[in-house]
Amino acid sequence: MYGIFMECWVSFKLYFGKPWLAVLLVASALYLIITEKDLRKKIILGILPLVIMAGFLFPVTKKVYVAALDDGSDTYYRILWLIPMYVVIGYAACRIIFSFSKSAWQRIALVVILAVIAMSGSLVYMNQYMSVAENLYHIPQSVIDVCDKIAPGEGGPRVRAVFPSEMVHFVRQYDTKILMPYGREMIATQWDYYNVVYEAMEKAEVINAKELLDATRLTECTYIVLRKDRKIDKDLTELGLELFETVGDYNIYLDPVIMEHG
Repeated sequence: MYGIFMECWVSFKLYFGKPWLAVLLVASALYLIITEKDLRKKIILGILPLVIMAGFLFPVTKKVYVAALDDGSDTYYRILWLIPMYVVIGYAACRIIFSFSKSAWQRIALVVILAVIAMSGSLVYMNQYMSVAENLYHIPQSVIDVCDKIAPGEGGPRVRAVFPSEMVHFVRQYDTKILMPYGREMIATQWDYYNVVYEAMEKAEVINAKELLDATRLTECTYIVLRKDRKIDKDLTELGLELFETVGDYNIYLDPVIMEHG
């Protein structure tokens, strides 16, 4: 049981990130339990968050969750999604501010609370994964440019294409008429799925062109999108594909066999 508890504790810490956020949530919930007069608000915003956190850390809860769901250990942290964290903290902060009768004290309380909240987190715009948006869609412009080249016309049938892994997350966000032989389930490290196209496209340091073409034809991919610098043992045009378009750093190959039978 102790080992399971430590697994829960690690997930708990990873979910909250900085410990101050968890401390702030617990303090806010306790404050609402003590001061809130409305029983429904006391239960939902005060008691329930503490019960969920305690239940999450209780080893039996995880054992039941994992037994009820296949691979439940990978999604156990989602129980914490049930906590209305920022509603609890925000509501408690408002109650503290308006508990002061004089406006001057309210302003002081507001400044103090904002300072505490700010110190408990971090500036998201300084995150290494943040970048300036290239367009209104907030996805890489290269994805848009490639998709615009291969997208079917108005009323036309959907097409299937294989993309490099860095594009997979964004294609369906931009155009649902473009299908792919695999999605983000192949890229996420916590999932261990098998896909013949992904194996040929991403697993090898140098792509085996024949294996890739066999896999894309098996899954009826009309287009293959490759970075110009991606290593491949043979030019795909030598195997009967056509270089349909070059867009920025990417080559788009058309398979006339699939196009003809599509």
